[in-house]
Amino acid sequence: MPFADLGLSNELLQAVEESGYSEPTPIQAQAIPSVLMMRDIIGIAQTGTGKTASFVLPMIDILAQGRSRARMPRSLILEPTRELAAQVAENFEKYGKYHKLSMALLIGGVSMGDQIKALEKGVDVLIATPGRLMDLFERGNILLTGCSLLVIDEADRMLDMGFIPDIENICTKLPANRQTLLFSATMPPPIKKLADRFLSNPKSIEVARPATAGANIAQMLVPVTERAKRETLRSLLKSEGAESAIVFCNRKTMVRELNKSLQRHGFRSGEIHGDIDQAARIAELDRFKSGEINLLIASDVAARGLDIKGVSHVFNFDAPWHPDDYVHRIGRTGRAGATGKAFTFITSSDAEAVANIEKLIGTKIPRLDMGGQTADEGEETESGRSSSRPAGKDSRKRTGRTAAPKRTRGASAASVADTASRSNADDDAATAGTERAAEPAPRETKPARKETARRPAEDRPARAPQAEGRTDARRGDSIQGRNRPDEEPDDGWNGPMPGFLSVGFTN
Repeated sequence: MPFADLGLSNELLQAVEESGYSEPTPIQAQAIPSVLMMRDIIGIAQTGTGKTASFVLPMIDILAQGRSRARMPRSLILEPTRELAAQVAENFEKYGKYHKLSMALLIGGVSMGDQIKALEKGVDVLIATPGRLMDLFERGNILLTGCSLLVIDEADRMLDMGFIPDIENICTKLPANRQTLLFSATMPPPIKKLADRFLSNPKSIEVARPATAGANIAQMLVPVTERAKRETLRSLLKSEGAESAIVFCNRKTMVRELNKSLQRHGFRSGEIHGDIDQAARIAELDRFKSGEINLLIASDVAARGLDIKGVSHVFNFDAPWHPDDYVHRIGRTGRAGATGKAFTFITSSDAEAVANIEKLIGTKIPRLDMGGQTADEGEETESGRSSSRPAGKDSRKRTGRTAAPKRTRGASAASVADTASRSNADDDAATAGTERAAEPAPRETKPARKETARRPAEDRPARAPQAEGRTDARRGDSIQGRNRPDEEPDDGWNGPMPGFLSVGFTN
């Protein structure tokens, strides 16, 4: 069925033909006529099947009649990420070049000033992320009462990012008599509940079973150790001859580290993740699309909806935490009827994640045997290190045992000499003997110091020197000294002499 049979205008057909498309995809063939009939739509199709054009093309014809008013957009398209919003804006510019439609893009990471100016002029199509839209709405810069067409794109991604409450809030501010289109690759229960609440008698279009991977994508699981992942990736990139590939990681830090590692090994790679500002993300995507770099290391910010032509391979450096993310990741390749390959690196800790993925897509993913070389090398390196570590620990332990008698504290010279003479005996017996010899030593010396301190007390005044007073205080003898009757005349102070006054006053 050609596009001409779908009821589109001649100007729109000309733009589609100039873009290089002659026949619609299944989702486009079923959705476009229903949208032109002003029906609510629930479109479920796997990623890469042309969902974006299935609502962009009929919207251009619908909005061709009428005029916009200041701060009151005529239609609203909600996207979960900035990249998806910018991609939809590119589609409107490409297909609507023969129509005089105004458009505004409301996304975070850029200045609000230009966005507010565009709204004040009036727009026919407003493409926005929920966060920035609510910011401008609460500031009073936008009114939604004139919006007659609402599109919720990538609804399952909205759910993952926590935008469902915002979408519900936005829907309550739109006119009740409106047309609503909902598109998603999967249909979890919360999305079904949202559709039942805000869509009126929708037509459900299900091109493929929800959460299924494309049949033209060859999927492989690559068992590998954690240490051998980078070497395995480099080996696959060379053996597969990947002309254009996306490598997905679960963490932003891993994206940065892997990109630097690949660049050190001579690969033309770039990175994109949530910590990069909007201008840098767009610049990096442009470099990838132009071929300046052929490897894009990305987090899941690039896993949803991005349409980059010519991606031949997708590598999941980390197995995705959510099964739905797997479908979206590998959907970056094999788009628009092309073929592609997807490799997922799995370790022993990824067994549960792999089981959930295979349960979701309903197929068993084959394992790729790498010959065990890379994994074995990593294991040998690990075992070599682990085998060398106990040797060092044992040597330190043996050294510590022989040196133990030298660390005896409080022992007299005789006891140390006695311990040294028995150094050839058993270590435990020697240590125990040393401790027994060390214990009575302080007990013998303490009474000696007491006797020495008491002998000169008969010839000297009752006030003792500072050091002896402190020694008596430790043993409680100073209390007894204060309780003894004072035989000398009263000089006006009957308490103990402060330590600083005893300096220089000894006999």
